[in-house]
Amino acid sequence: MKKIIALMLSLITVIALFAGCGGEKKDWDYIADKGKMVIGITYFEPMNYKKDGKLVGFETEFAEAVCDELDVKADFQEIEWDSKEVELNSKSIDCIWNGLTITDERKENMDISTPYMENKQVMVVKKSNAKKFAKSVKGAKVVAEAGSAGEEVAKGDKFFKGSNYVAADSQAKALMEVKSGTSDIAVIDYVMSIGTLKSGSDYADLAVVEGKDFAPEQYGIAFRKDSPETLKKVNAAIQKLADDGKLDEIAEKYNLKDLILVKGK
Repeated sequence: MKKIIALMLSLITVIALFAGCGGEKKDWDYIADKGKMVIGITYFEPMNYKKDGKLVGFETEFAEAVCDELDVKADFQEIEWDSKEVELNSKSIDCIWNGLTITDERKENMDISTPYMENKQVMVVKKSNAKKFAKSVKGAKVVAEAGSAGEEVAKGDKFFKGSNYVAADSQAKALMEVKSGTSDIAVIDYVMSIGTLKSGSDYADLAVVEGKDFAPEQYGIAFRKDSPETLKKVNAAIQKLADDGKLDEIAEKYNLKDLILVKGK
């Protein structure tokens, strides 16, 4: 009987060893074997947006350049921003690369790259309302993207006390609400305002409220937790692009060069 028990235990050990050898691949191996990195994005100018039917933008070109360095294809997939971590952990996407604000909570739940860009939250209103809302937003209807840094500001900053908050599916929809008059104020990324509120654009009648900046922040790329090899490779690729001047070149194209944090050696 003892010999039988010993034999069974040995078999169990062998099975466990084989199971471990054939188990789930490490995160970088999973990406490399596919030959592509699936990148979760939402559409907003100047980061990821369509022009003449083609996906363009700072984040688009930045991600493509990094993926070229890593010898994988950049495969962009639109996501609901509020569900970004669910998408990441379920492996529907491999990273979130779309103006993601770095926070302590996110660093606990995800692996995040070196910070590469500065940002802040700003209030966008119709130009005729800019002076009024610089003083008070009491009673105003405020909109921001669900799950975004803008939503945190709109719901948590004392300046917005007495306003009425509603969530939108995206920053682009938040701007559309202000343009159409269904909301008074959109709280969005400063970076987005650079790309969107320009002369000749669809939103030329909107403006950033001067002197009302919130939540200085930095952008990073988020990967699944415990992805040290992926993080190491991506960070090295970002630094190489900075050293080669490619990162500044892409940023300058979209009027974002002054916000870049990664400097060439």
